[in-house]
Amino acid sequence: MAEETDTQDTNMNQRTYTKRKFLWRVRQKWKLLGLFEIDQDHEFYDFTCMLKEGLTAAVQVSIDTPRLGLLNEPDFSAVLTQVHKGFEMKTFAGPVFAQFRRMLGMSENDYQNSLSSEGFYLQFISNSKSKANFFLTNDKRIFLKTQEKREIKFLLSNLRSYLQHMERYPHSLLVKFLGVHSIKIPHEGKKYFIVMQSVFYPDERIQARYDIKGCQVSRWTEPAPEGSNIIVVFKDLNFEGSTIGLDQQRSWLVRQVNIDTEYLKSLNVLDYSLLVAHQPLHLDERRQSWSLANVILRTKKSMTSGGSPSHSIGTPVPGLVEEESTVLVSEVVSGTDKCHVKEVPRVTLSSVGSSGSEMELADVSVQNRRLLPNYKNSLHIIDGAQTRYFVGIIDIFTVYGFRKKLEYLWKSIRYRGQSFSTVNPDRYAKRLCQWVEDHTV
Repeated sequence: MAEETDTQDTNMNQRTYTKRKFLWRVRQKWKLLGLFEIDQDHEFYDFTCMLKEGLTAAVQVSIDTPRLGLLNEPDFSAVLTQVHKGFEMKTFAGPVFAQFRRMLGMSENDYQNSLSSEGFYLQFISNSKSKANFFLTNDKRIFLKTQEKREIKFLLSNLRSYLQHMERYPHSLLVKFLGVHSIKIPHEGKKYFIVMQSVFYPDERIQARYDIKGCQVSRWTEPAPEGSNIIVVFKDLNFEGSTIGLDQQRSWLVRQVNIDTEYLKSLNVLDYSLLVAHQPLHLDERRQSWSLANVILRTKKSMTSGGSPSHSIGTPVPGLVEEESTVLVSEVVSGTDKCHVKEVPRVTLSSVGSSGSEMELADVSVQNRRLLPNYKNSLHIIDGAQTRYFVGIIDIFTVYGFRKKLEYLWKSIRYRGQSFSTVNPDRYAKRLCQWVEDHTV
């Protein structure tokens, strides 16, 4: 009996040592990468395998029994429970999210393939204060994040208004939620998580990433050593002295940030972040002509280093959606060779102009020029004159309740004269809008 006890203690000590060694390896990898594969030696390997299996089965239900027609109240309160070997997964409002994914132009099969790909999931270790765990699918298209139960309840209770907002503004900067689930593992309790579209996708050529809140306190991240491969997400103070160069598209971004923050203000939330990343356009994309055909071709460039067009000119651009029935058109300034771009009520290209290049694109409805047509789902992408920007608003679950009001009073004393994140939703929204006004040209 004593020998058996000694053996158990030895095994436990070995597991503890192995885990500590793994965590040390993780810290070392963070110094090198910040994003790495969850292989068999990773503490989350079994967990992510369960996620893959459970999510694949959940999406299969929507593939086999698609929900057609208008959504009703039972769809929003639907809970699908599926029991697997070693765990149980629940899917919340499955028919609602399936319809939203279709609205984004994302097929259920593509969605399922991303979630269940043979490659390992990736873990992202950020400098965020959040205790949540962050995962990416192997193709980096889809982001998974563990959430508190109260945050899940908040999202589900406001799901209808969120979808109404996204339907009215298909190119909203709000992060696109693709699913809400929970997973229950014996002896480990229940974990809730959300599935989202990654804002920074495709990320191969992204040069810098920022998390912006429009304030100063605790808004600096130490840059990585020069030449390092560390993935660092910078903050407001790191961005000072820089601008987002959008030229004629600046007014659209400013307007959309105002619209989205006004909606978040109506939810009484704060502490959300504006994610911004950038990469240079390819040389053949940096054209000064703003003809309608050129704008379309800009959005049709691939994200790879080759930069070759991904479709023939006559192919309709997939994923394009209308927003308030407006499209992008160009006008030649009288007496000059310059063009400017504006949005007008929806028309076809054949009614915009008579040049050969524009007529070749007559079947394409174009507007807001932020989509990568290689991928059917809408992406948070804006092309400036020299740079491509990835923009999205995330972390919209912090309600301005009693606890946050107390935090505001405490920070008002501690950080007197400085701007900090915990302010009322109206002030928070206005401040972020002002940041965009001040940092875009």
